[in-house]
Amino acid sequence: MKMITVFLLITAVLTALIAGLFYAYSCSVVPGLGKLSDTEYLKSMQSINREILNPVFFMSFMGTAVLLPVTTFLFRGEHPGFLFLLLASVAYLIGVFGVTVVGNVPLNDMLDRFDISNSTTEAVKQMRESFENRWNLLNNIRTVFSVISIALVICACIWNRQLPS
Repeated sequence: MKMITVFLLITAVLTALIAGLFYAYSCSVVPGLGKLSDTEYLKSMQSINREILNPVFFMSFMGTAVLLPVTTFLFRGEHPGFLFLLLASVAYLIGVFGVTVVGNVPLNDMLDRFDISNSTTEAVKQMRESFENRWNLLNNIRTVFSVISIALVICACIWNRQLPS
């Protein structure tokens, strides 16, 4: 197996893992959390946001951000595989990585600094209102762009398979 194919397969797996994470979150975790009381919701989101900061998540999330452009570079001159990977890289870096860094992380940090146990019921309600809908919208954007990214990587895999050895 050529090294370029190994890079493509690893990139595809990491991209699929991230797409699956955001998809599962959008269609199961978010609706489940939405049914909780304000205090339960905020405590749950604080816990989840702290726990996701682990090596397994970082390997997938950051690995995809690095390997998509690297694999794209390795495929330069291989059309349309290169184009599929270029579009996947742009979709991921802007719609997933960028949205996370510019949108979700600041919201997570704001929530992490919020002291739930020493806040009034009204303050807890206001925090949820300022957090939940914005965070969910941004997560849905990440979900769409991560699914677009993996679809494009799959197209590159199919194209690569059809290339002569």
